[in-house]
Formats: sequence, C-alpha cells, structure tokens
Amino acid sequence: MRIPSSPATSTIWERSPADPAAVEHALAASVHRVFWLDDAGDAPAHPALTADTRADLAVVGGGYLGLWSAMQAKQRDPGARVVLLEAKRVGWAASGRNGGFVEASLTHGDANGEARWPDEMDTLRRLGDENLDEIERQVARLGLDCGFERTGSIDVAVEEHEKEWLEPQLPGYLEADQVRALVDSPTYLAGRWHRDSTALVQPAKLAKELARAAAELGVEVFEGSPVTALSAERRTGPVALATPGGRVTARRVVLATNAFPSLLARYRLHTVPVYDYVLMTEPLSAEQKRSIGWEGRQGVADLANQFHYYRLTADDRILFGGYDAIYHYGRRVRAAYEERPETFRKLASHFLTTFPQLEGIRFSHRWAGAIDTSSRFCAFFGLDLGGRVATAAGFTGLGVGATHFAAQVLLDRLAGLATERTELEMVRRMPLPFPPEPFAFAGVQATRRAMDRADHRGGRRGMLLRALDAVGMGFDS
Repeated sequence: MRIPSSPATSTIWERSPADPAAVEHALAASVHRVFWLDDAGDAPAHPALTADTRADLAVVGGGYLGLWSAMQAKQRDPGARVVLLEAKRVGWAASGRNGGFVEASLTHGDANGEARWPDEMDTLRRLGDENLDEIERQVARLGLDCGFERTGSIDVAVEEHEKEWLEPQLPGYLEADQVRALVDSPTYLAGRWHRDSTALVQPAKLAKELARAAAELGVEVFEGSPVTALSAERRTGPVALATPGGRVTARRVVLATNAFPSLLARYRLHTVPVYDYVLMTEPLSAEQKRSIGWEGRQGVADLANQFHYYRLTADDRILFGGYDAIYHYGRRVRAAYEERPETFRKLASHFLTTFPQLEGIRFSHRWAGAIDTSSRFCAFFGLDLGGRVATAAGFTGLGVGATHFAAQVLLDRLAGLATERTELEMVRRMPLPFPPEPFAFAGVQATRRAMDRADHRGGRRGMLLRALDAVGMGFDS
C-alpha cells in the first residue's frame, strides 16, 4: 500500500481509508464486552457490607487508586483497620478496561508538565521513574500475576508535521525505515522509542491481583456497597460513610471514585467523564505476526491531537483504541454510552490503514469506558474536613501508573507528613474547574472541533486552543 504525501487539508485516515467491506467484515463477529475482564476470569467475590463498622481508614472505590491506597496503608501500618467500599465489583470500571499502559510520566507527558510546572519537571521526572520502578518491585514482591512487561513505548509520526514534534536533532530519533523495522506500518514516517518509561499489564488482572494482595494484608474489601453519603458532625473526630447495608465510621477517608461524581460537591466540576473506545483483534497467526514484526512488544501511539494507542496482548491480539473522545451532556456516566457503532467503524478503518497487511482479520471484542478528564490532563489532589478526607482524580487516561504515586500522596497527607511528594506545586495547587452545563458541553464540543481542525492544518493550533493553553485548560483525546 502506497501512502500519499501529506496535504495540509486531510489526514492519513482520510487519504487512505480502508475498504468499507473490509471494515464490516472485521467487526461482524465482535462482541460488546471487555476483553480484559473476560480474560481475567472470575475473581473471588467479596461480601457486601451488612452492618455498621469502624475503621482507621475507609477507602471509597475499588479501582487502582483505591486498591493501591488500601494496600499501602496496611504496608505502612499492619495494625490499622482498613476498609474498602466498592459500589459494584473491584476493577469493573476504568481499571478493568483501559489499555494497560503503565507510564512513568506523572504529568501526561513532558510537554504538559513543562508548560505547567517547569521548575519542578526534573523532580517530577525522577519521581515518575522511581514510581514505575517501585510498581515493578511491588509486582515481583507480591507475586501479582498481571502480565507485567517493561517493553517501553514508541511514539510514531504519521504526518509530516509530526516529525518535528519527535525532535529529530536529539539522540534516539528513528527514521521511517528504523521504526518500521520495529513495527511495520506504511503509515510511519518517523518515531522515537522510549525504552524504559512504559510497562504493559493486563489491567483487569492487575486490579484482581491488587485486591487479592490487599485482602491478604488484612484489608476488608466490600463489594456491592455504594457509598451514598459522607458526613462529619464535628470539626474533628470520625467521618461517616453511609451505604445501603451499613455505616462505616472512619478516622480517615480516601475518595477514589475516578470519573463518578465526587462525594464532596466542591470537586464535581473538576472532572468531566469522557468516553474512550477500544477494539481487540482475534489472536494473530504466525504469518500475520511476521508481516508486522513487533518482536519487542512495545506500546505504540501516534502523535495527533486525536491519537490512537495500541499494543499486543499475551496471546498476540492487538488492542487498538483512542481517537474519538466523546463527552455526553450533563457529566453522565452510563452503560448506554459504551456502544457507539460509528466510532467502532472509524477505529476499524484506521486499524486497517495502519496495518493493511492484516486485512481479513476480525475483531473479537469492542468496548468503551469513561476517563476522568481534568483541565490540566493529570491528577489533582484535595484534602478536606480538617485533613480527614483525601481525594485524587483527573488522571485523564494515564492512571495505571500514576495512581500508585497518588496513593502515596494521599496517605502522606492524611498522616500530616511533609514529604517531597506533598510539597510539589502539582499536589498543592488545584486545576481550574470545567464550567457547569450547558457551557461545559458547548465548550468540549468546540474544543474537539478545534483539535480536529489543527490535525487538518499541519498541527497549527487555532485561536480557541491557544486561548485554552494560555489559561491552563484543555481537553485531551
């Protein structure tokens, strides 16, 4: 397949679209289920809370942030009573349906961090590297069966203007033939392999294994126990969490509810739930695998505003996701938003443009999930009720690794510790909230259109995107 030169008014996906019949064939047998959850198998069920109880620490949310917080609290103080409350099942939401990229970056990439905290970036890069190293040690120490692979990742340019973003003057820049020797796609014009800053995991297995390890350390895990209210009658003393089956009274609380509305009203405008969509192929045959190479099993992402991310699984399927990022009016999180045929067709077409040598392959699974997007693209941290309730949210799709760091920040703050982590400006300062409706919906839609225009204009950012950059707000695909 020949990839034409890059006119400024179109993208590679428009210049070289896949055959619609091939797209329909690829999607015909797919099921609307999360591959990772199917692959992880049935985890042991945890009981629902059925009586009032007391705790030293109560954690709300059974995703990565909640699990890392509960587990590390027990590692710090084995005698503490730690209770984790999950509304449905551990890992069923974002933590069980993401791409499984464990990134060292705590700031959603260096460019975002440099724009916001230039004086801290050396420290943030070091802490991010140390965080990824510590996750790798925890996986080994606790025997977490989660398919952890320190593969690194490759950024690829698929348009001429993106080559400059890879900084060709710096060591490590890959010409088209070099990147295609690693992963063979005719769309690749250049690349950069980040060898140590990314690991891959099976995300649902990571959640399942963290729950196992936490329970073995003594964390009391309750599923099917949504927290309906948080209250504190005095300025000091315990915090009460109400559930349908009982009340938890805790000295300290971690709120780890991701894209779902916060139990504290002050944070409900600080995130918007943006839906991300994913396809998973059937396992590649030996011939198909030879046709694309990919012996290093790196994660891959292209560089557009509306970008794709993709990777191999343990049994040589390809996960392919991203590009469309869909926000629904009213900040709602609903299962009905997870089925979007036009987006799945678009992803399938882009996949076949990326790997035309795989035409004829079928997708086995399609799914979606909500990302807790913040205006600064990375996590923010709150401490409320006299230091008794700690919050982190807004990971914007890079929470697999950053939640481990965030859990340490929350536990430090609840303990009243002044550490290198807690003194970071990134931790101490809050991002701008998104506006209420109807302005949030109108703003997100306008920003998505502006991002698409930039991708069609050689990456040049228009007035709206430049204005958002200037005030520290944005929207990430």
